[in-house]
Amino acid sequence: MRPVGSKYLLEEPLGRGATGTVWRARQRETAGAEAAVPGHPGETVAIKVLKEELASDADIVMRFLRERSVLLRLTHPNIVRVRDLVVEGDLLALVMDLVEGPDLHRYLRENGPFTPVGAALVTAQIADALAASHADGVVHRDLKPANVLLRQQGDQLHPMLTDFGIARLADSPGLTRTSEFVGTPAYVAPEGAEGRPQTSAVDIYGAGILLYELVTGRPPFGGESALEVLHQHLSAEPRRPSTVPEPLWTVIERCLRKSPEERPSAENLARGLRVVAEGIGVHANAAQIAAAEGVGALLAPDPAPAPVPGTPGPVGAADPTQVLPNNAGAYDPNAATSVLPHTAGPAGAADPTAVMPSMPPNQPGGPGQGGGPDDPHPWQNQLRAARDRNEQTQIQYLDPSEDPLRRRPQRQAARQPQQPPQGRPQQPPPGQAYGYPQQQPQQYAPQRQAPPPPPPQRYAPPPQEPAPRPQREPRQPRQRSANPMRIPGLGCLKGCLFTIVILFVAGWLVWEFSPLQQWIGTTKGYWDQLTTWYGDITGWIKDLGGNSEPKAR
Repeated sequence: MRPVGSKYLLEEPLGRGATGTVWRARQRETAGAEAAVPGHPGETVAIKVLKEELASDADIVMRFLRERSVLLRLTHPNIVRVRDLVVEGDLLALVMDLVEGPDLHRYLRENGPFTPVGAALVTAQIADALAASHADGVVHRDLKPANVLLRQQGDQLHPMLTDFGIARLADSPGLTRTSEFVGTPAYVAPEGAEGRPQTSAVDIYGAGILLYELVTGRPPFGGESALEVLHQHLSAEPRRPSTVPEPLWTVIERCLRKSPEERPSAENLARGLRVVAEGIGVHANAAQIAAAEGVGALLAPDPAPAPVPGTPGPVGAADPTQVLPNNAGAYDPNAATSVLPHTAGPAGAADPTAVMPSMPPNQPGGPGQGGGPDDPHPWQNQLRAARDRNEQTQIQYLDPSEDPLRRRPQRQAARQPQQPPQGRPQQPPPGQAYGYPQQQPQQYAPQRQAPPPPPPQRYAPPPQEPAPRPQREPRQPRQRSANPMRIPGLGCLKGCLFTIVILFVAGWLVWEFSPLQQWIGTTKGYWDQLTTWYGDITGWIKDLGGNSEPKAR
């Protein structure tokens, strides 16, 4: 669980989008007067935490705070209410009412397309929400099924349009560029794709695509790439499906006009859709059918569409770039630089954009610290340090003797801490006082001589002389054999010769001291000789037994 501010606590994520993550959250305490809905402790809400790149953009944060009142007062039964805005460090979040139910995109994927009557009634409620927002000067610019939540009220679906706050932030210069547009490619209006002036008519174009998708299950324009989809928005015309009734197709075709001046207003669109829903139903009478067939007369364009802030256009747009006439004058490189007039202010006051901030009195170089008029301002040091960090790494020649990857590691004696010079107080560098403790920004002054160039960078400090090692006792010289020549396998040969001699001596002893010669002379076999031995031994034993008996007298 993660706290958001001091009043809310995130519990679990509900969904992720292109601009942030929606969380189920719980309110810890009652919100203050700055919130549109104070709420009460324990109440469940939905919080959309914007991505870090949005929260870190100063333009977006300032626009977020400046339009706080517009977002908080935008209330309608078909708009998800924004209860509070949270800006805390790098976190930017919108606190909204929690809508229990799927979005329209998920509902289409799971249940299929709507009937023509159901699609007309759902789109009419969305048009009511657009009419309320356009009256307050808020243009959504990203109308699509994923931004429509469905709250079930019995057997009926109550659509609620969300992400109005993200639409306002999308107008910030920090997000939009010259070659970019705000929205999804499948739902973007032609003027948004071309970078032309945009008004509330872009939401009517998105409502027409949404209505087409509700009755068919897919957008009217598609392709393999975003560029192909945008090209179809600019040049292709939608085709009428066979399942779309003629009055409903009249509404869709009028909303998808390429020219924004020909599209109806949100209020007229809602009225026309309800007339069509009554005329194409199974219980419609003749008058209702006739009114549905003449719905084109009800789809009048908006005479004063709400402009989109920050886009070029005749209404509320910035002044165009002024172009000098041809041959306005010869170019003089020695002419004086044109100086803009000072901004409004007291008489004799300098331009506030050209004045450096005052030097803090407690910083080095400030008043009372011995700083002179020629010393650089601490803000100059800070900017110089920022530039130094962004410079590319300089590649210089490295002596092989100083490369730590080529020389062997050596033991270094413990360094003695260097004592600072006496008589001069130590002062922290200016960069450290402003949050840069690791870098020393180079100070520069216009009237002083440039400092000498810094020494080349080294990867490692120069090696120091190692400490003397204790001398060991000299070893005695190794005794070598008389024969300095070594023959491979000589030890194995000696063992073989010694074994042969042993076998020869053993064979001679067996031949001389055993009856082997007699066996060979008598030509007896081994078993015959053993039988003879056995008989001799048996007879000898019998003779001993017979001699031991007493002789008879």
